Amino acid sequence: MKIGILGTGGVGGYFGAKLATAGHSVKFLARGKHLQAMQEKGLLVKSGKGDMLIHPVSASDHLADFANSQLIIFACKSWQVEPMAKELKNHLNKDALLLPLQNGVLASEELNRHFPKSNVLGGLCMIFSKITAAGEITHMGLEPVIKFGEQDKTRSQRCVSIEKMLLDADIKATLSDDIEVNLWQKFIAICLSAYGATMNATYGELRELPETRTVLEETVKEVYAVGKAKGVNLPADTVDKTMSFVDSYPYDVRSSLARDVLESKPSEIEYQNGTVVRFGKELGIKTPYNQAVYAAVKMMEQKSQK
Repeated sequence: MKIGILGTGGVGGYFGAKLATAGHSVKFLARGKHLQAMQEKGLLVKSGKGDMLIHPVSASDHLADFANSQLIIFACKSWQVEPMAKELKNHLNKDALLLPLQNGVLASEELNRHFPKSNVLGGLCMIFSKITAAGEITHMGLEPVIKFGEQDKTRSQRCVSIEKMLLDADIKATLSDDIEVNLWQKFIAICLSAYGATMNATYGELRELPETRTVLEETVKEVYAVGKAKGVNLPADTVDKTMSFVDSYPYDVRSSLARDVLESKPSEIEYQNGTVVRFGKELGIKTPYNQAVYAAVKMMEQKSQK
């Protein structure tokens, strides 16, 4: 299959390398020194599951070069999805499928504004990985996972085929019967990321101190309440399962949002706690913990730009 990977960071670099290793025709979108290093030395992925070197690697910084892709995996930051979609719609094969793997719950909706809804899947991934040098990705901790499905919650043959392709590439993949629920389950967990940034703390540090653990739990409860109010069919044990999931994270790991904020890079705060705050206002649900951490990160970003 001809696959376009839009973004060669921790997400796109890892999953794209897996698919390329399995023999698929994979083209990566990358820029600057990262792109130059990939073109000169290939793409190196370091992982406890086994290192991968894709060399030569097909990579470009022009979206027009992805026109013939059969499957486009959006592996960029959440705030990059809509600008890329606006440009890509002028080039892309009309039968191409689009699979967003962004944090948050808005990516498919944003793609729907620019492409027929029938071309857009819902999806997410769970992975701790990052760029550690130009042309190099390092995967840490938990086994990477992709969950995806049709937006209308049907079980289509095309999704069955994609699931098989991912599994054959040694990617732990699940075809979901309700991707909206899965997106919100992940969303609830990632809304703890910003608190780690404000405290400059790892997940292990946050969860072991009773006072900071309470903040984590209350943040989760607020997001759960907002999701239920929006009609998402979240299970009653979602809060407890989320905290158990957070307890399984490697002690020293930080989220990508926390790393971005602490490194003075643009973050996905608007797509995480910012979205919770906006939804809460629309629904008349108070979200003081999310509001506090959202405001704190906004201030940190503002100061870092001065």
